[in-house]
Amino acid sequence: MEQKKLPNATLILVFGILSILTCCCYGIVGLILGIIAIVMAKKATAIYLENPDVYTDFKNVKTGKTLAYVGIILSLIYMVFVVIIIAVFGFESLQDQELMQQKIQELLNK
Repeated sequence: MEQKKLPNATLILVFGILSILTCCCYGIVGLILGIIAIVMAKKATAIYLENPDVYTDFKNVKTGKTLAYVGIILSLIYMVFVVIIIAVFGFESLQDQELMQQKIQELLNK
């Protein structure tokens, strides 16, 4: 019996890698790519488990799924970091460098 490649196995791996690389885009892009990779990996795993002898590239699916989980965690951490920074310094000071320096000096002098 000839083995076929598992559908979207490489794409899942690519999305998992991109979810880690894009986690610093305010966390949103990495979160979206990670969720898409996990959903696709879930479907690919179900297809593979129906008939494991027919398909190859299941390692790519597992690796992509793991990378997607890491990307989601990093994205969530970065999102929380951004929210805390906005809460501490305010959104206006993030856009004005002089105001940001004043806020930092105020925090250091306390």
